[in-house]
Amino acid sequence: MPRRVQLSCVALLLLVVACVAGPMLLQRDPTVIGDVLAQRFAAPLATDATGVWHLFGTDAFGRDVLARLLLAGRLSLLVGVAGAALSGLTGALLGVLAGWRAGWMDLLITAAADMLQAIPRLVLLLACAALWRPGIPTLVTVLALTGWMGVARLVRAEVQGLVQRDFVAAALALGASPKRLLALHVLPNAIAPVLVATTLGIGSAIMLESGLSFLGLGVQPPSPSWGNMIAGGREHLVTAPWIALAPGLAVVITVTAATLIGDWLQERAAGQARG
Repeated sequence: MPRRVQLSCVALLLLVVACVAGPMLLQRDPTVIGDVLAQRFAAPLATDATGVWHLFGTDAFGRDVLARLLLAGRLSLLVGVAGAALSGLTGALLGVLAGWRAGWMDLLITAAADMLQAIPRLVLLLACAALWRPGIPTLVTVLALTGWMGVARLVRAEVQGLVQRDFVAAALALGASPKRLLALHVLPNAIAPVLVATTLGIGSAIMLESGLSFLGLGVQPPSPSWGNMIAGGREHLVTAPWIALAPGLAVVITVTAATLIGDWLQERAAGQARG
């Protein structure tokens, strides 16, 4: 495993542990607004007027940025992983159906994928988010429904290639049923592109969630997410840049790490296919 991938795994693991355990250890409610005048805009590594020390400073309402960052990480990571996983699962199911059944089913699924891929994903997300009430369930559902097309195409091509392999013909000759053949021979060999696409999709889903939350169409306040934290800090970039910088760096680190891991998995899958 390359060093950059090892560092990416360590970074993601530390981030997940911090987001899960951090809010409980800090014992600070990141949604409660206290003495605003005494606590607002405390700089990182500084103490506010009430004597409380803040590692990442405070925002315009006197809330601890680190506490909000870690709680927001829970929501952003949940939305990103759940959205990528559901889109990968949906794409895998439709891809297997298209590649295995062929005929009109293949044409229907391929036509739907082509039509949706012709529309920029952000436009689809904005339209869906505007039609339904913003929130985490809506956001995850929309991410799943707008991200399955690439996975479906990969799985369809993989299944169509596997159907032509000699071991499939041998299994049929030995009397294996189509369901058994699909479950034991085709699906295990077609799972690699799903894992790769899902891993790569986590970074994309987190970016899209942050963008929608930044625009006010994703996670709604007072629940913090990295996107709405960046949106809340954009008015204070000159006087208090740490408010937007902290969640911005969290997004960059998470997306970069997930992308590097996904690229490595893709390289390994391609190497095994050539071998």
